[in-house]
Amino acid sequence: MMSTVPSELPVTAPIEHRFDPYVDNGGTLLSIAGKDFCVVAADTRLSEGYSIHTRYVPKSVKLSDKTVISMGGCYADCLTLTKRIQQNMEASLVAPMWYRHAHGKTMSTAAIAQMLSIMLYQKRFFPFYSWCILGGLDEEGRGAVYTYDPVGSYEREACRCAGSASSLIQPFLDNQINFKNQASERRELSLDQVLRITKDSFTSATERDIYTGDYLEIFVITSNGVELQKMGLKKD
Repeated sequence: MMSTVPSELPVTAPIEHRFDPYVDNGGTLLSIAGKDFCVVAADTRLSEGYSIHTRYVPKSVKLSDKTVISMGGCYADCLTLTKRIQQNMEASLVAPMWYRHAHGKTMSTAAIAQMLSIMLYQKRFFPFYSWCILGGLDEEGRGAVYTYDPVGSYEREACRCAGSASSLIQPFLDNQINFKNQASERRELSLDQVLRITKDSFTSATERDIYTGDYLEIFVITSNGVELQKMGLKKD
């Protein structure tokens, strides 16, 4: 006797199909503004989960003699966004700097900050998975740090940390740079003091955060230009 039960029963429960275009490649970045300088620092580890893809991928890029941008998050998105910024500035070696020819000067840090906000907002429906920190000197020669959310909202701050170790470093910066929860009033720190705090921050963070390590790149921005310093971090 033949069975009347169909060979394939209809599916009664929903089946979830998921696609995630983003990946977090870890890393940590920070920037500190001084009286006449700005420091932008980031580690170079590129990882995913418990795998280290490479130990040296710079997260910071010099945009001009007064501006450096640092990004973390999804490396593919950060790379694409960096290229678009450079294209908008016409700062490649092949194309001339049309902004400078049109306005008689190089794009200022404040102008780059506004341009980056617009670029991020234009992608708000499918945003870049990136944490952006822009550091440099303003029109008066003072240090400036601009921080962003993924859809372009930004503000100027004295210091900011982003990335996988931000929860470890930011409270330390709030105490040492902004003098929060201290009896003494806030004061201007020298470049040597800021560099020491920056190095101590990353050295301490690598003890707890497995996504931060290998090498540290520190960009020092002054009226004389941009200087790059490097130091080693933990590699385990």
